[in-house]
Amino acid sequence: MVETLFSFALATIALALSPGPDNIYVLTQSLTNGVKSGIATTAGLISGCIVHTSLLAFGVSAIITTSETLFFGIKLLGAFYLFYLAFKVFKSDSTIVLQKEGDTVGAFLSAEEDPKKSYWSLYKTGVIMNLVNPKVMIFFLAFFPAFIWEPEGNTVYQFYVLGITFMVVSFMVFSSITLLAGAISSYIKQYSSIGLILKWLQIIVFVGIGVFILI
Repeated sequence: MVETLFSFALATIALALSPGPDNIYVLTQSLTNGVKSGIATTAGLISGCIVHTSLLAFGVSAIITTSETLFFGIKLLGAFYLFYLAFKVFKSDSTIVLQKEGDTVGAFLSAEEDPKKSYWSLYKTGVIMNLVNPKVMIFFLAFFPAFIWEPEGNTVYQFYVLGITFMVVSFMVFSSITLLAGAISSYIKQYSSIGLILKWLQIIVFVGIGVFILI
């Protein structure tokens, strides 16, 4: 069991560090909204894994993926939600505002109706992004069963152990990305056009994840 969990943790670290929609989104949120906002976003993304772990453990994920209509509906819902987020960023202002977050200088884009999203809002966005992305469900279905150490034993318990391990390791990796982005953000005041660049980077990330889900 210990050897299996160690191998699983190493594989999770490699996957979390690989450039992908989630860590890129966390990076952009950390750069634009600050370190604490990046942590809140990370917490939301990771929390959604509890649901995917439960669906996997009790066989619901397998049922959903075998229904083409239901699965396509989830894909559409996820893609349109991300396109909606991209539209909200597009409508926002691209002005950069610098603020102190403890000892770290944070930066965020000021939006017309909401200059800075609350941590709870960012957390909820992370959760929803995770839940409406059927690719995460497929990933769990493909990745987790390979690390079951006792196929004849209690698989529900084993899936939850793997799920918690995945969440803890991913949270640590994503938090490291957030802290790195916070350190970099102190230099953004040197570039007058960084606000516009970060704005369009967020739009590209949202649209890119949405298209990725659809295709």
